[in-house]
Amino acid sequence: MHFRFRAALAAAAALAAPALAPAAASAAEATMTVGDLALEPCTLSAQGIAATVEAHCTTVSVPENRAEPDGRRIELAVAVVSGDNVPEPDPVFFLAGGPGQAAREAYPQLHAVFREVIKNRLVVLVDQRGTGASHPLACEEIQDDAAAVGGEELATPDAARRAAARCRDALADDADLRFYTTTDAVQDLEAVREAMRAPALNLVGVSYGTRVAQQYLRSHPGRVRSMVLDGVVPNTLLLGSEHARNLEDALAQQFAGCEKVAACRDELGSPRAHLDMLRARLLDERVAVDYRDPQTALPREEQLALAHLQTVVRMYAYQPVTAAMLPLVLSEAAAGRYGPLAAQARMMADQLGDAIMHGMQLSVTCTEDIGDAPADPGDAATLLGDTLTSYLAAQCGEWPRGSMPRDFHDAVSSDVPSLLLSGEYDPVTPPRYGEAVLAGLAHGRHLVLAGQGHNVLPVGCTPRLLARFVETADAEALDAGCLAGLAPAPPFAGFYGWEP
Repeated sequence: MHFRFRAALAAAAALAAPALAPAAASAAEATMTVGDLALEPCTLSAQGIAATVEAHCTTVSVPENRAEPDGRRIELAVAVVSGDNVPEPDPVFFLAGGPGQAAREAYPQLHAVFREVIKNRLVVLVDQRGTGASHPLACEEIQDDAAAVGGEELATPDAARRAAARCRDALADDADLRFYTTTDAVQDLEAVREAMRAPALNLVGVSYGTRVAQQYLRSHPGRVRSMVLDGVVPNTLLLGSEHARNLEDALAQQFAGCEKVAACRDELGSPRAHLDMLRARLLDERVAVDYRDPQTALPREEQLALAHLQTVVRMYAYQPVTAAMLPLVLSEAAAGRYGPLAAQARMMADQLGDAIMHGMQLSVTCTEDIGDAPADPGDAATLLGDTLTSYLAAQCGEWPRGSMPRDFHDAVSSDVPSLLLSGEYDPVTPPRYGEAVLAGLAHGRHLVLAGQGHNVLPVGCTPRLLARFVETADAEALDAGCLAGLAPAPPFAGFYGWEP
């Protein structure tokens, strides 16, 4: 089965190659033609990232509601990143996370990961509908309030519900919010593939993008040559339902690093004890804090709330280097010096505020997840408690729900060559998720990177392994010995950083 599939795909690729190969119209115009798409030069950039990427961009028009093809249409923003060689006919589609992140904005910080891949294949970036420049669903009030330390949106689920209702009403004239789901996005990807006249795709999904990849594979199995899932989200998972427990498990692993390092343990104390004390303190009160804005260095005065502690700890747990700072930040706050915690909360909010389109996120989450997620009594004792689920449930009470296939949450089953990647300390998509998905992939392989967190494509030799896998579509043959030297980042023992 596997051999016949690859042989048939190779034959189809040979026939379709002339249509996919990019052609410059002239040196002066520097345009690119890929299949039926005419692309113009463009530059990709992202907020907070200095690097830019030269690419070619265009749009693909699709119906907002495919049951009404003559109704409102959406222009999907598409970018193609290429190398100097004539590419293979099967491009790589990069699928961003979130939900709510735009592929064209997420890509610049990952460009180095794909440096070898683009030597032989086009990398295609489609801003998922509702994100980036693809009819974005921006809830400005929610984003601005979330970025403000002490903002109303952070106060209560009822405040979140009211904010969602106002956003729903503001977007209603220009968008039918029922049609911005993963299922709609999968149909959009197929429309772009058809416009490119590509015989098949190599899918590279990150975090929520791994869900999109699996749903595309289920809908169009003959159009997928290979699949890479980084930070694996099983189809069976209701997003958000296990965030609280997963974070606790990751923190236990990360905090153990401080307990094992004498300088961290003796100078900073127990990060777990400090976190528990701060959570108890902030459950019922806010704390006035004077600190310097980390972006402008100007003095600020804010009211620090539990939500800010939750945000900093959760987001810093994503990556080993930032997780290494948590013992210090928690030690300072436990001693009544809240400035570092408030500064980190401010910086985190500023960086994340515009990165996620909250309207699109609600359209996905309310349709596919939160509406069916049961409450877990065990979450009550965790740092996050039921904050994420209760706030989202309140917002989803006001948000229109779309539809999804009956088998949407069934486990994926396929013989498409697949490479799965997990970080050992991932607080969102732990390695057990990768193992669960691997069970249905006959030609899959799961690599767990020691001491790493969420999204590991840039780590160590992983970019080289990615390029090799995309080239060969053979995960079993990869020599992953180069990952053996990975280890957790040592914890900070003071403001000077970690011990030498």
